[in-house]
Amino acid sequence: METRTFDNLASLSYLAPELALVAAALLLVVWDLASPERLKVPGLVAISLAALGCSGGLGAYFLASDAGPFNLFHGLLAFDRFSNLFRVLLAVVTAIIVLFSVPSRAPGIEPELRREPGEFFTLLLVLSLGMNLMAASRHLLTIYLSLELVSVISFVLAGFKVSDAKSSEAALKYVIFGGVASGIMLYGMSFLFGATASMHLGECAARIAALTAQEGRVPEVVFVGTACVLAGFGYKISAAPFHMWTPDVYEGAPTPVTALLSVGPKAAGFAVLVRFFSDALGARGIEGAPPGVETPWPVLAGCLAMATMAVGNLSALGQENVKRMLAYSSIAHAGYLLLGFSVFSDAGVAAIVFYLVAYCFMNLGAFLVVMAVAERRGGDETLSAFRGLGRRAPLVAAAMAVFLISLTGLPPTAGFVGKFYLFSALITAGGTWSWILAVAGVVNSVISLFYYARVLRAMYLEKDAAADPVAVRPLLGAATWALAVPTVLLGVSWGPVYDLVARSLSMVR
Repeated sequence: METRTFDNLASLSYLAPELALVAAALLLVVWDLASPERLKVPGLVAISLAALGCSGGLGAYFLASDAGPFNLFHGLLAFDRFSNLFRVLLAVVTAIIVLFSVPSRAPGIEPELRREPGEFFTLLLVLSLGMNLMAASRHLLTIYLSLELVSVISFVLAGFKVSDAKSSEAALKYVIFGGVASGIMLYGMSFLFGATASMHLGECAARIAALTAQEGRVPEVVFVGTACVLAGFGYKISAAPFHMWTPDVYEGAPTPVTALLSVGPKAAGFAVLVRFFSDALGARGIEGAPPGVETPWPVLAGCLAMATMAVGNLSALGQENVKRMLAYSSIAHAGYLLLGFSVFSDAGVAAIVFYLVAYCFMNLGAFLVVMAVAERRGGDETLSAFRGLGRRAPLVAAAMAVFLISLTGLPPTAGFVGKFYLFSALITAGGTWSWILAVAGVVNSVISLFYYARVLRAMYLEKDAAADPVAVRPLLGAATWALAVPTVLLGVSWGPVYDLVARSLSMVR
């Protein structure tokens, strides 16, 4: 049965979550200009949270009502359960960042975000809009434009601390690497367009299947084009060798921005990566695909996964700055996610999405603790700032321990369950290559324990010269435990969330 395709006017009603974000971004600009000073920040936060609640709520409603699947705007965007699931996830992530970014009025705390807050919250909503479009794109042009929208806003946010040389350097490096990756991706897209005479992913898939059947293997032009397109996706998810911007940008950017970059664009990047390989290359199987033809995609994805895990974990071992350590950790986790991607099966995609949900809680929580500690230590983000934290701020230290244990992949946390499903998808797929990838994943998880344990040792086994308690802002303390609780719950009772994820993988064909 052919999927319904809507024209521009009929498509607008299904784009209501994105239209809500656009309207709220415009309202933020007006509010920032016209509101009284004492009401400015509360109003900006309220408008932002309302817009994100509307976007995520509509996505949840569409998901619950099983609306779609449809092609929107003559096939430029997809409306399906997969895109709606990511609408909900990305709205939740951005809403948490909004709460992170509320400036402190307490004496002695120097705010990281010194520019106008209206500008910051407006950029956050536009970034959320771009991430939603990335997850729904099924046309080479919309993939490129949505990815560039997210990238350009990310450049600005990374350099938001205008008086900080590290922040400016981070933004410049981000721009340079982003420009190079975009150029390579466009070059690859031109190869695919030349081979298929189309930019619609479904039409590309049919033509690639025909060419593969004709030649008995994937044509070289398709392989080269796909490898170049992977540069753009790899840059967005911080996969090696496109990761080089990540440590400097994460360290130099304001901590709320770093937390967002580590989960939001990464999740959207994996969404568009899965859709591209599934929809344009038929990696999960399409009607008319040639049977018995070996494709290079599992080997390509597996090599990318092993390189990314190794670079991230080995580079993190010697880091003294916790924020920079978490940046390398983020690279390693992109490698774990690529393990599930290399399977090219429904089980692999379900494992990726579930792990992204778990990763959002534990990684956002870890960055939140870094931000809370740095606020009270004059911006110090090194391991020395965490010495004795178990005695000086026991609740915050306990939450950090939960996040680090989950990032390592130990029970009973969400990280353990997420890695279990990733490795399970590999083992179920069978074959020597899958077993090699699974062993590499386990070895890298063991390596990660060494640098996460350094933070735990500093918090509980080392003493700090100062013995006074660390008074964390109530908002940050509450948010920390609001993220720690689901991190543990998903490690104990994960069935309902995984079932929801597994039911939400249907995509437009």
